[in-house]
Amino acid sequence: MRAQIFFITLAVEDLDRALGFYRDGLGWPTEGVVGGEFHDEVTGADGTIAFITLEGGQKLGLYERANLAKDASLPLGHPSSTEFSLGIPATSREEVDAMLDQARRAGGTLPAPAHLRPFGVYSGYFTDPDGHLFEVAWDTNA
Repeated sequence: MRAQIFFITLAVEDLDRALGFYRDGLGWPTEGVVGGEFHDEVTGADGTIAFITLEGGQKLGLYERANLAKDASLPLGHPSSTEFSLGIPATSREEVDAMLDQARRAGGTLPAPAHLRPFGVYSGYFTDPDGHLFEVAWDTNA
């Protein structure tokens, strides 16, 4: 298997709210909600989803939690912010702070203040309205 990921799908409670956070609040490019005409007869999942195009060509999908569980044929579980984090690179301490502030103004939560980590990375975290955890980081050693 190749060590490559070309899309990440985030389970969200409210697709419109999530889309507003990423598109309107963070300014990330998207064509909006698509796929509403599709329905999987095998799993019962609805195809309604929004994709955001990230730098480098990867896609970030926003898909309602219930539909993601159905699509994967798994029981709907409880969300947790501490299962993983997605990293966003920054070019300076000031950019880390500015991006965290933008996420906060867009409706995200900052669980702890940004600071210089012992290994030389200045970073801070934000969660989106569904609790997905992002780390904005600048490597001072680079």
